Amino acid sequence: MNPYVLTILLSSLGLGTVLTFASSHWLLAWMGLEINTLAIIPIMAQQHHPRAIEATTKYFLTQATAAAMILFASTTNAWLMGEWEIHQLSHPLATTTVMLALALKLGLAPVHFWLPEVLQGLELTTGLILSTWQKLAPFALMIQVAPTINSSLLVAIGLLSTLVGGWGGLNQTQLRKILAYSSIAHLGWMVLILQFAPSLTLLSLSLYIIMTSSAFLTLKTNNALTINTLATSWTKSPTLATLAALVLLSLGGLPPLSGFMPKWLILQELTKQGLPLSATLAAMTALLSLYFYLRLCYALTLTIYPNTLTATAPWRLNFTMITLPLSIITILALGLLPLTPAVTAMLAL
Repeated sequence: MNPYVLTILLSSLGLGTVLTFASSHWLLAWMGLEINTLAIIPIMAQQHHPRAIEATTKYFLTQATAAAMILFASTTNAWLMGEWEIHQLSHPLATTTVMLALALKLGLAPVHFWLPEVLQGLELTTGLILSTWQKLAPFALMIQVAPTINSSLLVAIGLLSTLVGGWGGLNQTQLRKILAYSSIAHLGWMVLILQFAPSLTLLSLSLYIIMTSSAFLTLKTNNALTINTLATSWTKSPTLATLAALVLLSLGGLPPLSGFMPKWLILQELTKQGLPLSATLAAMTALLSLYFYLRLCYALTLTIYPNTLTATAPWRLNFTMITLPLSIITILALGLLPLTPAVTAMLAL
């Protein structure tokens, strides 16, 4: 893609997200979401491959539907209640419609079906943008409207997303689909605690972005798209394979890695709020996700793939990727757990 065009598209991505962050009016927020969606469409379709075009079409239709629902709900609220402000969303029909629309934009269960299919058709770098940056604007709106939404609905969507995210990834062999189901599960944890402690949602979102970025960049470095391809990673770079396995375990939420922090704090907060059953169910669904993370770790570190190809071995190719971003986010994804007391002190302020 032309560098000038790519610069314009990436700038539009940033503009759409910042516009949604800064808006207090539904029309401005909707405009930011639309700019965000339209900016990423050419980036998704730049491969000119039928699979990428199919994924782009699915993404566009899904996001257009969600944006139309948001516009309908905000117009309904303005018609019935006379308010266009995001914080003044008060009519039950409008709040429920907005919640479903934002769930559709994020890929939360039960409207998650588009996310694995779309992510499977994209390049790893574009999939990284879709899994991280594209979640920010809808989450900003969801945090603002969360106080007006029924708490039982949020808890139900959160638990269902953690269950679907864990269950859906069990029989997958495509790494992008596994990361898509991982995204659904992590978003479920964030929605689960959204109404009780929004600061914990932001903490979980931040750590999820760090860990997912590390996972995507590791896969891009190894040029791995399936579990079988992942098995060649140990031969290429044992150090990177070891760190990648630790990042996956961090995504699963195992101590002493960073991913344990948000899950631990969320379970603690749910217990404080008198929801021990929800906390127990969330912890049990996390075991489903942990299974396929362990499966990936086994392929990474404990198997050596039999290479019978006569072509140039992949580990003999020139390595040109910039490793500094990968190094920084991998360190953050693995070593932030000791900062938990400082994080909890900051959240209490």
